[in-house]
Amino acid sequence: MNKILRINRVVKSFDKKIFVAGDKSLSIRWVLMASLSKKKSTAYNLLISEDVLSAINCIKKLGSKVKLTSKKCEIIGNGLNLNFTNNLLIDAGNSGTLGRLILGLLINSKKKFKLVGDKSLSKRDFSRIINPLKKFGAMFESKKNRLPLKMTGLDDPKPIKYFEKKGSAQCKSAVMFAGLKAKGLTSIKAKKSRSHTEIMFKHLKIPIKIKKTKNFDYIKLKGIKKVNNLDYKIPGDISSCSFFIVLTILANKSKLLIKNININDSRIGVIHILRKMGASIKIMNRKTYKGEKIGDILVKSSSNLKAINCPKHYNSSAIDEFLIIFLVAAKSNGISYFKGLSELNKKESPRLIWGSKILNYMGVKNILTKDSIKIYGNPNLFLKKNITIKNFLKDHRVFMMSVIAALTVGGNWNINDLDSINTSFPDFLKILKKIEL
Repeated sequence: MNKILRINRVVKSFDKKIFVAGDKSLSIRWVLMASLSKKKSTAYNLLISEDVLSAINCIKKLGSKVKLTSKKCEIIGNGLNLNFTNNLLIDAGNSGTLGRLILGLLINSKKKFKLVGDKSLSKRDFSRIINPLKKFGAMFESKKNRLPLKMTGLDDPKPIKYFEKKGSAQCKSAVMFAGLKAKGLTSIKAKKSRSHTEIMFKHLKIPIKIKKTKNFDYIKLKGIKKVNNLDYKIPGDISSCSFFIVLTILANKSKLLIKNININDSRIGVIHILRKMGASIKIMNRKTYKGEKIGDILVKSSSNLKAINCPKHYNSSAIDEFLIIFLVAAKSNGISYFKGLSELNKKESPRLIWGSKILNYMGVKNILTKDSIKIYGNPNLFLKKNITIKNFLKDHRVFMMSVIAALTVGGNWNINDLDSINTSFPDFLKILKKIEL
């Protein structure tokens, strides 16, 4: 049943402290890594969302033992050599991270399996991971390189050399998972993207070498025979807290402290961009935990926001936050320009197109191309019109961006598919209520 959220108010001033749920990228990677160890791994603050639950269901089908409570998750895996029934059905749900990484994880099984996903994931391109995994020796059956697909691995995957050109951490990580199971040295030249998998591998003492340059990372990885267990307290998700950061920036006389957030350099493009636009954002209490950078984020209402000609080198580190950044651009003084964003249209929904649509609904002039958008900001933007958001493939980020827009620019909003937030941030509205109280 389609649930609709109706908003016809603007958020009042607030001064609050919040915690957000565990990082989704780290949660899914932890589940998959734990499944490769025969010893018990324990995680605290694991994100309990549909995407992470899909990952847990997948590894249970592959023989892992899982104990999940509200306080912690314990996993005892099967090691690197998996044993499952032929023609096993694996459902990645809405998760592109899971759908692509699980293929690398299963590279060394000669049994055929079928990977499926929901309507949104089934529209996404899998050629970017099918092609490198074929080099390892895997075989695929699919129509137009989309789900559903069937894959058959092999006992002895060959190490490969791989050039990841798109800045996709999912593809890079899938090849790294496959490289764990190949005898010899797998070499990757990768355009800059999220570095969580590399950090996790290093912490687990997996033989990996990384050389960083301005535009690319060079990764060399040796196959191994076993994976150590990983106990982890998962920090909060920067993508989730970005919605509350923008809510605070655009609210009147407000302040928000967000505790214990993952501030990995490959993830905080949103903070760099918003600061350049004049937003008041500070990172405090910095520390390093198992290789990941963590800190508290203090945000204050920001007047006199200015437009930005956004440097392309921030694209990969802000790829999930551009929708909410577009909202700030709509309330800024001047014309903002964002370019090189074709990857946004390959997410859960065509997000670049949806960003333009929502701005149009709001009456904000913008010029859209296949990979760029110009946004003509209006600091005095305030709406008194009716706006309905629907048919967005239940993209959680479209939903949350629409909620923040409704609370900061006015109008009467009817936002469909409330349940879409369950894929990544089920507590979004609950935390929002705490801020508004």
